[in-house]
Amino acid sequence: MNKKIALVTGATKGIGRQIVQQLGELGFTVLVGSRDLARGQATAKELKADGLDAEAIQLEVTDESSIRTAAKSIEQAHGRLDVLVNNAAIIAEGDTAASEIAADVLRKGYETNVVGLVAVTQAMLPLLRQADSARIVNLSTGLSSLTMVGDPEDRASTVKMAGYNSSKIAVNMVTVMLANELRGTGILVNAADPGKCATEMGGLDTPRTPAEGAAVAVRLATLAADGPTGQLHAESGRLPW
Repeated sequence: MNKKIALVTGATKGIGRQIVQQLGELGFTVLVGSRDLARGQATAKELKADGLDAEAIQLEVTDESSIRTAAKSIEQAHGRLDVLVNNAAIIAEGDTAASEIAADVLRKGYETNVVGLVAVTQAMLPLLRQADSARIVNLSTGLSSLTMVGDPEDRASTVKMAGYNSSKIAVNMVTVMLANELRGTGILVNAADPGKCATEMGGLDTPRTPAEGAAVAVRLATLAADGPTGQLHAESGRLPW
């Protein structure tokens, strides 16, 4: 029986690194997406040393040529894609309050977090359609929840990252619209909030581990056929928009 194929973008460190580890341990062939091929190869080598099936694939989510090349490579090697985890994201330097954020900072974050995510998904969708029951997981955040950020008693209301937070709201909308579009095809599309973890992005002094953060994305990537679609989930369950 052929192994399922999973592509994870931004997979060489942090939460992405743990997602490929956990999917590999579940028996997937994991494609380690990385803009730096050498780093991707090093990660794949580590995974193979653990007895997992891993391949490196160069993928810069803001480069359309890189995306096309990656999709073609996957098609030639595997003919399909069972899971796409859109993990690659940035908090642009200078991200701050909505009243102060510079336009170029806003654009930079959106280019990776939204435009790149959509471009990768569109390129991989023909391969996902070739799978029996594909899953798309978009990494989001509780900071994208208008309900939570709009509650002055919620910690999320105090985080001043207008670029990152609003880009993830856009990711949520893309998630819902794509889920609606793909209803009835067997492809489930959801967003995952990993929580604030000890990563370069989240802060290395954070007690929650990347492995703990990765677990919700892995759960959504392995949903049964009757699982949810078009939702945002954290470790605790579904989050409000």
